Amino acid sequence: MICYDDARARTFQPFAHTRPWSEMRVGALLVRERWQHVLGASATGFLSGDAHAHFQEFASPIAMSGEIPAGTTLVNSRCAVHLKEVTERALVYVCRDRVAAVLLVQPVPASRFASGSLSLEELAREQHGDFASATLDGLWCDDVWDVTRALGELLAADIMALGVAPGVERVDARQHTVLGEHGVWLHPGARVEPQVVLDTTAGPILLCDGALIQAFTRLVGPCYVGAHTTISGGRVANSAFGEQCKVNGEVSSTVFIGHANKGHDGFVGHSVLGRWVNLGAGTTTSNLKNTYGTVALWTPEGQRDTGLQFLGTMFGDHVKTGIGLRLTTGCVIGAGANVVNQMPPKVVMPFAFGSGAPYEVYAADKFMQTATRVMLRRGVTLNESMQQHLRDAYTRRWSAE
Repeated sequence: MICYDDARARTFQPFAHTRPWSEMRVGALLVRERWQHVLGASATGFLSGDAHAHFQEFASPIAMSGEIPAGTTLVNSRCAVHLKEVTERALVYVCRDRVAAVLLVQPVPASRFASGSLSLEELAREQHGDFASATLDGLWCDDVWDVTRALGELLAADIMALGVAPGVERVDARQHTVLGEHGVWLHPGARVEPQVVLDTTAGPILLCDGALIQAFTRLVGPCYVGAHTTISGGRVANSAFGEQCKVNGEVSSTVFIGHANKGHDGFVGHSVLGRWVNLGAGTTTSNLKNTYGTVALWTPEGQRDTGLQFLGTMFGDHVKTGIGLRLTTGCVIGAGANVVNQMPPKVVMPFAFGSGAPYEVYAADKFMQTATRVMLRRGVTLNESMQQHLRDAYTRRWSAE
């Protein structure tokens, strides 16, 4: 299986700057993990253009080059399939009237996917003519904010699918304070301290191996807590947290890809945090305009009305914020930015540095030193490939002007 970022996926800033969309958390799982679950196949590579040629992160596959062999299934990374294993094997899979996956019967040069303009519909016709297809349930990400728009719907279904895995046990409501009927599931090694309220009135909760919910937390479902993530207090609702995160305060309808820290008070709502983000104490997002109107968000095509009444901040990978920082509704902070003190504008360029616009450019060597230190605290070494990937991203940094 190979994940393909089409041209649309490559516009999903600030995340597309430093990661293929297949490594985005949409619902409980990364897109790649969703497809692996459904097809029962491991991803061997991704196609996302030259920008991510050196990307390498944990269990992620590598960027593909050369020839894509026959027998490979290509999947569109923008399709967040529901976690139902396929029982009917097919040459072409369709989700909501769009081709989501194609099995190659003839090899295809990886160079044909370089720009992202080749659609899977076109590829399906080339490979299979007037093809018959099987249908998959799922949702499409047509814009970056669809990660938050689809979150509640995906989370509830994801947790019910993942809760039946071997070794996962449902919490006995007599041993913990559990409200509602949707249920709480724990992997081995997950812990819930006394004085925690597990509220499943609106949806289920799943705690992965090593997850820790500390006393005086109200955890409101649907909610997914990844491996070795700690929630240390506050009200946390309708959110998905990847592995090794620190969470505290009020968090609502938010996605942490993984290895991100919000360890102190402050409200974060309807937002997405990339990897290695650290929010200073008291960092607060606005997710609702005081006019109650729809929120506009910066995109590479310009400012766009999202049609959403609730939308917070998109934090790119390796973003850092200072204590007490306030963020306006529908804010985009580019990868590697380090912003403090004054409320930023609606968009902050990647690798910006300072206490207010116009920002300086973060010195490349200083950024790399910080990234290295931050990752080592989680026992992760910034290897040569990822160093090159971040240097490439630094060179390609975009501007909103």
